[in-house]
Amino acid sequence: MDLPLAIECTGISKRYPHFALHSVDLACEQGTVMGLVGPNGAGKSTIMRMVMGLVAPDAGTVRVLGHAMPERQVAAKRNIGFIAEDMRLYESETIGFHMAFIQSIFDSWDEDYANTLLRRFDLNRQQKVKGLSHGQRVKATLLLALARRPSLLVFDEPTTGLDPAVRKEVLDEMMNAMADETRSILFSSHNTADVEQISDYITFIYGGRIVESRNKEDFMDGWRRLRLTNRDNQPLPELPNLRGVQHSGRLCALTVNEYDESLPARLSGAGLAVQAVERLTLEEIFLANVKHAKAEFAQ
Repeated sequence: MDLPLAIECTGISKRYPHFALHSVDLACEQGTVMGLVGPNGAGKSTIMRMVMGLVAPDAGTVRVLGHAMPERQVAAKRNIGFIAEDMRLYESETIGFHMAFIQSIFDSWDEDYANTLLRRFDLNRQQKVKGLSHGQRVKATLLLALARRPSLLVFDEPTTGLDPAVRKEVLDEMMNAMADETRSILFSSHNTADVEQISDYITFIYGGRIVESRNKEDFMDGWRRLRLTNRDNQPLPELPNLRGVQHSGRLCALTVNEYDESLPARLSGAGLAVQAVERLTLEEIFLANVKHAKAEFAQ
């Protein structure tokens, strides 16, 4: 049975002078984590702004927690926790001031959980924002979002610029927030290691278009690199799922999607000696997708 959707974007488009988002479909089920991966300028932040109701699409529809966006954004945002790389806090105020301020607005504030996060993040209520490091600021904004116990968490590049120790703290707490399996997370990143660690579903975006979107297991299971020896310079057979070819003399490496176990035998039958079949990392899958998308969009 399909889970209800926390986020449903259908055919959303947006045009700017030097960038366009092209008819994007995106769905995030309740209780799951969707990682949105793409290079800088791919369209990740534009999608995030539409989900948050900050920008209206030129075409298509956006529904978040059952609410049409941006028309019903006030109702939706009561149950959304949002963190962006460039979020600002009041420099002259303390962490405690910000906690009290958010608590005064949202009756869902969980004071016990907030205190737990203070301890986990090694933060102090009396610390002023202007004295916080970048990592401490990210942890403080994460605390303010999580302690509200929102149904949906939307993170725009939450780990950019963090050192490995702080990045692990942030990712661990994102995963802890999913423990009751009712909350959902949509987060964007160009760090595939972060996405691979916590995502249930992954969407690759490039040039304002969705290149591929599926659950993480299918991504990891469906891609292979086949290393071949082509001693007689035989032509490669037509492969509809071929995503990349590299030649080095008689050696050849094929990158394929939707891998079929019969493929090595087919290549052998075409006079190609299969030396190895390798799985790909998520980063390698992403780079192969981007390279293939570049070639397609250039046509």
